[in-house]
Amino acid sequence: MTSDVANPVRLDFNSSGFSSQLDQLLAWESVSNDDVQVRVKAIIEQVRQTGDQAVIDYTCRFDRRHVGAMDELILNADRLQKALDAISAEERSALETAASRIRDYHEHQQQKSWNYQEADGTLLGQQVTPMDRVGLYVPGGRAAYPSSVLMNAIPAAVAGVPEVVMVVPAPEGELNELVLAAAAVAGVDKVFTIGGAQAIAALAYGTETIPRVDKIVGPGNIYVATAKREVFGQVGIDMIAGPSEILVVCDGKTNPDWIAMDLFSQAEHDEDAQAILISPDANFLDAVQESINRLLPTMERKEIIATSLKERGALIAVPDMNAAIELVNRVAPEHLELSVENPEQWLPEIRHAGAIFMGRYTAEVLGDYCAGPNHVLPTSGTARFSSPLGVYDFQKRSSVIQFSADGASKMGKVASVLARGESLTAHARSAEYRILDT
Repeated sequence: MTSDVANPVRLDFNSSGFSSQLDQLLAWESVSNDDVQVRVKAIIEQVRQTGDQAVIDYTCRFDRRHVGAMDELILNADRLQKALDAISAEERSALETAASRIRDYHEHQQQKSWNYQEADGTLLGQQVTPMDRVGLYVPGGRAAYPSSVLMNAIPAAVAGVPEVVMVVPAPEGELNELVLAAAAVAGVDKVFTIGGAQAIAALAYGTETIPRVDKIVGPGNIYVATAKREVFGQVGIDMIAGPSEILVVCDGKTNPDWIAMDLFSQAEHDEDAQAILISPDANFLDAVQESINRLLPTMERKEIIATSLKERGALIAVPDMNAAIELVNRVAPEHLELSVENPEQWLPEIRHAGAIFMGRYTAEVLGDYCAGPNHVLPTSGTARFSSPLGVYDFQKRSSVIQFSADGASKMGKVASVLARGESLTAHARSAEYRILDT
């Protein structure tokens, strides 16, 4: 195919094979390569055994660098500030505006400790505390995303995490100044120019130089995703993310060029990204296809967009908006655009979506950069049980329990019965010791 042609599959909700066609379209397994898993396990084990030296060796090998010591892989605060001072005034303003909006939004997610006291004096509650240290993985080289730095680091800071450690690969020594500037704006504490599975292992287990973290967040390639899955349990992780997704529901009254470009905005990420349009207006689907064909040649990443739309894209005709909403909940998309009149009326019906963009003027791309809500979202249908990254991902909740003498006596009798029912005698006697004589 040529880059000037992109024909998403056309599906009809009422056709006999629709359900199986949709399942096939949505099928995705983000980490499934056995060879990659073997390599990643070997890298992790080597980092565990030899620490800094393994990180240096793998960095020289995979990033084509000549490094003799760990201090060559560290960027200090002055280097981050230098990057911030060197970018254009327009870029700095954009970073600071986005950071301010992200911070303001996430301030609303703050959780507070609470407790209550029962009549007999027993105290029950919950204590909310931040994690001690988190690690942020940021893709490097040409795949540089300063927005990801803001979206991952700022919620951690709002949560009260004392230390944020960032790792970013620098292939052949190449660093993206905008990424470093974003780290300065977001208040990142330490930066190491390392990447891949070795960076994930170093964050998870620690080395002589790189501190061990409690949780690792941030996107990466299949090696990074596989390594995150492998170290989960040793540390927390945000998610195993699949390709970017957008699902647009349109009533046929939005400019078709706008919708085509919204589909492009996610399709340009990579060939595996998924862009789907649902509409009860079949003529509108034709109009969007025409817009796709006309606008595609103007796109810098037209080859990627064309492949994405051909392999994983779809234009789906539905009989009405109720059917459209049914499909939304079935797909559970990462990004959902409700490009319809009065989108508020449909909002209560949406059960599964990472982020919901309402109205004709709310392009998904605003959420990627500067709306305020987090752009780290569940993919591959995991919005059925997962939520966007937020302050709560960097906080822990501890139960607080303090019984009075009377409360311990009363509940001790209950615990004794249940413990003996489970044949756990020590449990029962521990509670019984505190039963008051009556």
